[in-house]
Amino acid sequence: MSKDFGTPPLAADNREIVDQRLKEAAAGQGLRETLTIEWRTQPQVVEVIDMPVEALYFNPATHRIRAQRSFSPERDRLLDENPWSSESQDYLQYLLQAKPDDPSRRDPAFADLKESLQEYRQNEPGLITRAGILVNGNTRAAALRELGVPNIRVGVLPASCTWGDINSVELSLQLRQDKRRDYSYINELIAMQEQIDSGRQVADIAKAFHKRAATVEADLWILATLEDLRRRSRAGSAQLQLLDFEDAKEKLHELYRAWVKESKKNRDLAELMKENRLAAISLKFSKTDIRLIESDFRKRYLETRLTPALQPDVSAPQERRIPGMTRVVRPAAQPYAEAQAFTNQVLQAKALERAGAGEASEVASGIVEQARTAIEDALEPAGKDARVRKRKQAASDRLNDACQDIEQCILDIGLARASNSLDEEALDDSVLKLKATLEKLARETKRSVGEPGDGVAWLLDAVAKEQA
Repeated sequence: MSKDFGTPPLAADNREIVDQRLKEAAAGQGLRETLTIEWRTQPQVVEVIDMPVEALYFNPATHRIRAQRSFSPERDRLLDENPWSSESQDYLQYLLQAKPDDPSRRDPAFADLKESLQEYRQNEPGLITRAGILVNGNTRAAALRELGVPNIRVGVLPASCTWGDINSVELSLQLRQDKRRDYSYINELIAMQEQIDSGRQVADIAKAFHKRAATVEADLWILATLEDLRRRSRAGSAQLQLLDFEDAKEKLHELYRAWVKESKKNRDLAELMKENRLAAISLKFSKTDIRLIESDFRKRYLETRLTPALQPDVSAPQERRIPGMTRVVRPAAQPYAEAQAFTNQVLQAKALERAGAGEASEVASGIVEQARTAIEDALEPAGKDARVRKRKQAASDRLNDACQDIEQCILDIGLARASNSLDEEALDDSVLKLKATLEKLARETKRSVGEPGDGVAWLLDAVAKEQA
């Protein structure tokens, strides 16, 4: 359900200006500019007019900066309470020109937009309600204000527009393939979740966002995971925000794929691997480092490298009986509880460090640095073992690849036979080469394998019979 932010104080004045300029556009003799939008699931053409950019209001519900609003909790609260005040509108303008992953810094993309507008003016019109609320073009309006340009070209929504319409139209325009500037990753996740909450099916959302349904499901899982991390990071008044994970898109998608794969074999180990990796993601380790972290990472490599400050007492959890029933709730396994406690400690220390206030922040920075050092030290032997495993599995992996090629060869032979285009002499030469290669494989295997299994025994026997 879309939040109703009400109407801005100058809504009546803006409606009067809009009505007057729409009438002037209709009475004009020249070519009238229009904009096609998706209005309540149907295409609709709306008139485009010029409006004073200073008279318009930034949209407090825009998805473009939804996650970034939490950058200043106090100003975010004021924005919810009074979105049309000068303080709230100034905060929206500040966020529109800020970097999505670090709102304390100015976004270079905003500077590029200003330069483009200064040189070429507007390529595409924005979109407003008749009350003067910017539905699309918030960032352009912010740039035009900084440039001192007095007017902005905008399409005008029908008079019956509601806040639900505002959100739907904005989303449909931003998801067009020709959009100039994408939503940030976290804002896209939030927009997807809002669509789910409104009752839309995953297949419909996938179509709207130009994604596969499986990708949307992965994104929703990631958002739920990030919301859980945010909750677990609370330390007093300090708390991580979703925007703190803005740059972790690829790491989180790799985590999801690894979690799904491991869950098919063992759900408990999958959850343990997930906890181990989340701590490393929170500490901004690289993708290649995070790939080395499996379910046994803490027990085999990390545990002995943790300082006493990083080893909170996690007493064995007790079974809990459901009131009024004979059933009990099985507690989490001890390794998972320890991994979760470590991740929580990292998250809370990151939140306190981010808050940057006093002695608590300094202590938290020490915890963060100790955790990062421990994981770095643990990754070194983990990487060595991974390389050894890769060497051990290289031979079998290549044989599996060769088997897939032979399977494809069988299909190709059938297709060539059906079209009477099989080159039999070339095929015979290739089979002889395969025979010679299998003989070499048998000789090397005989020297290397002490106790042949069924597969190796068959190979040795087949080659021996052929040679006899």
